[in-house]
Amino acid sequence: MKKIYVLFALLFVGMSTILLTGCKKNDNKIRLAEVTHSVFYAPQYVAMSEGIFDKYGLDVEIFLASGADKVMAALLSGDADIGLMGPEASIYVYAQGKKDYAITFAQLTQKDGTFIIGREKNDNFKLSDLSGKNILGGRRGGMPLMTLEYVLKEANLNPEKDNPNANVNIRTDIAFAAQAGAFISGEGDFTTLFEPTASQLELDKKGYVLTSVGEHTSEVAYTCYSALKSYISDNDDELVSFTKAIAESITWVLNHTSKEVALSIHKYFSETNIDVLTNAIERYRKIQVWSITPYLDEAEFKHLQNIIIASGELDKYMPYEKLIDNKFELIKR
Repeated sequence: MKKIYVLFALLFVGMSTILLTGCKKNDNKIRLAEVTHSVFYAPQYVAMSEGIFDKYGLDVEIFLASGADKVMAALLSGDADIGLMGPEASIYVYAQGKKDYAITFAQLTQKDGTFIIGREKNDNFKLSDLSGKNILGGRRGGMPLMTLEYVLKEANLNPEKDNPNANVNIRTDIAFAAQAGAFISGEGDFTTLFEPTASQLELDKKGYVLTSVGEHTSEVAYTCYSALKSYISDNDDELVSFTKAIAESITWVLNHTSKEVALSIHKYFSETNIDVLTNAIERYRKIQVWSITPYLDEAEFKHLQNIIIASGELDKYMPYEKLIDNKFELIKR
């Protein structure tokens, strides 16, 4: 087994409650763990602010579980009903042979949502400018790091630490949530950040957005909604309603201006001013990060696994038909 499987196994040790059987609820309360708090997930916050979850009879409580490993741990412990995270977490758990593994049932984003940040503005930035530099890249086994590595390799750069021909050093010793602070304090030549943190650094003249990682990759199953196999089998009605709400919220975002979206979700980013929030949303809109519908097709799931295999965290493909369930989304792209 690859090393990342061991990491996930350690997270499960000592959990007081593991869901091995279904848990049919008596109400429409859904506890939703999100992998990070970012404008990247604008449709989810629109579903809250515009009353779309309410329209479908759902009482959704969102809480932050920083990192896909933490979101998965929340699912397995029963602290969350649904997890918003990269499907890589479900792949790792399935590869471990877990009986009640997590299944992905709806897609939210189809591109990487991080931006490469430098210390100086550079309108002519090229990925080759990263050669010989240090980049703060995030947690091993996480999508931001694996996608960054994949993009660099596609640009003929070599970020592999154990390779004598490596020409880019990606640091993985700083938690993704702490990267902005570390970069501001002088760590690294470059870093990768989600919005609105990236735009805020520009406003504060602490860093400059040079390029989007997402614009250098094709569509991929990046951030999706997952639930345990047992939960899915016992809560069909809630998941149908949830998926419809997410589909409607994506459409709402795509059919409104970036300023309108910013005004809608501002309450969830109250420390960020409207102009910064609008700019962040516009950046995501330009690279088409949001999936048009929650349907997750096989090609995007395979591309995800291509990235994971290239990173060395997976040695073979896991079955689409086992890990993806599109039955709640009836409209294919």
